[in-house]
Amino acid sequence: MEEARNPGNLPLDPAAVSPVEQAAILLLSMGEEPAAGVLRYLSREELLAVTQTMSSLSGIKVDMVKGTLQKFFDEYREQSGVHGASRAFLKRTLDMALGSDIADSVLDNIYGDAIRPKMARLQWVSPQWLADRIAAEHVRMQAVFLAFLPPALAGQVLDALPEESRDSVLVNVARLTDVDRDLLAELEELVNRCLDSLNTQSTAVEGMQQTADIINRLPGDRARMVELLRAHDPEIVGEIEARMYDFFVLSRQTEAVLMRIAEEIELEQWAIALKGAEPAVREAIIQTMPRRQAQSFEDMMRRSGPVPKSRVEETRRDIMTQVKALADAGEIDLQLFPEEVLE
Repeated sequence: MEEARNPGNLPLDPAAVSPVEQAAILLLSMGEEPAAGVLRYLSREELLAVTQTMSSLSGIKVDMVKGTLQKFFDEYREQSGVHGASRAFLKRTLDMALGSDIADSVLDNIYGDAIRPKMARLQWVSPQWLADRIAAEHVRMQAVFLAFLPPALAGQVLDALPEESRDSVLVNVARLTDVDRDLLAELEELVNRCLDSLNTQSTAVEGMQQTADIINRLPGDRARMVELLRAHDPEIVGEIEARMYDFFVLSRQTEAVLMRIAEEIELEQWAIALKGAEPAVREAIIQTMPRRQAQSFEDMMRRSGPVPKSRVEETRRDIMTQVKALADAGEIDLQLFPEEVLE
């Protein structure tokens, strides 16, 4: 074991710490009994060198301890051929040796929380683009990738994957507990490839939808912000407003709001607009109707048969224009985004 270069005055970079200093930090972190068990197996020269270094060290920074432990685990893994303990095992062991705060920090580095900032950069990319990048990966890797994304985005990416594989991917997500180092390293390679692609080519980003979602969540006068944007680019504001007042918005309105909207919309319009609509929207509208009227409406929709998609979309736009007019006039309080409701 080589001699410590400058005990008591460690370099800032953990990689520059000598092996003796690393051993001393590791033994000090372990506590008295575990450290004694290790020291028992050292030669006289090794014992003197490491204990002298241990006695000389002071003011060891938390980052230095974390870096030393990280290097120890990496080297142990490479040299032992053992494929790693579970996170639960290491959590219990490090808690006893180091205390919960340092243990959690070390495990964050080992088990992938360090990858989350990279994943965060992918949240602005279209779900279809991400799905295309992971479609050729094995199912377990797809599951791990989705597990590190926010649930809403993960659901959109899953929906963009081939239909025949979605259930398998979701089952694998549900079965995830700990992610071993090999799989985590593979995930990081995949994420890095995605980021490299972002840096070398233009990618579809949902900027228009993001803008609509931001405005919908603005406190206060949203209309004023829309008018300020209109002064910059009138054409783009039309598209933003269309996304702000998307037809699906109707699915999250109260019964009172929907009943007021229904007073303005003819049944024939609903019969066209609800063709192919999401079940949540369809059910929300029909539930506001009296039972007999709802039955007649269902019959009307069946009799009308298929309707061109362009006509359906045009009718929905007409309805949402009337909905927006009611909201602008203060006649309804429109909920434009999912929000917690308190009774």
